[in-house]
Amino acid sequence: MVIGLTGGIASGKSTVSAMLRHRGAIIVDADLIAREVVKKGNPAWEKIIQHFGQEVLDVNHEIERKRLGEIIFSDPEKRRILNGIVHPYVREEMEKQKKEGQAQGKLVVLDIPLLIESNLFHMVDQVVLVYVPKSVQLVRLMERNQLSEEEALARIHSQMPLDEKKKWADFIIYNDGSKEETERQIDHLLFQLFGGAKEFAKDSK
Repeated sequence: MVIGLTGGIASGKSTVSAMLRHRGAIIVDADLIAREVVKKGNPAWEKIIQHFGQEVLDVNHEIERKRLGEIIFSDPEKRRILNGIVHPYVREEMEKQKKEGQAQGKLVVLDIPLLIESNLFHMVDQVVLVYVPKSVQLVRLMERNQLSEEEALARIHSQMPLDEKKKWADFIIYNDGSKEETERQIDHLLFQLFGGAKEFAKDSK
């Protein structure tokens, strides 16, 4: 079984991913892989410099993620270019790690923020969405990244709304309550994976 775990910025997807790892799942983290493939000297690093220039590098000639983020979050075309550079390398490594996990007979979770936007349904058996209301998403992002409301909204609006993503999900975990509520939903998810449950509410027992 391969689960595709997705959500939105500041929805708490990493928290859910950690809970699944604690329960024995193998997590294949797209963000972590993306950080690796753009390290200095790698093909993606070279292509990013070609398109975005030396100004996106720090003093060690590594990609300065904050600076690059400022460029792409305000320009959809530049974001498309960056995704076109990075995503093929990320997917190649994800497929490799997925096969390794399947060979071990484990539950494999592909943690992919842009799973729906990138139409990667073919990579997974079930799609699990981590959901929070936009108001919660905004407050969490402002606090976590020390952003103004305008900056946080720009990042949120650069992604498909979580309410839209609901339409594509096989399961939804509501992550705007307590840690215990989220834990309970994950346990229910693991119990229901082969039972066909579509969506479970925060008060599921």
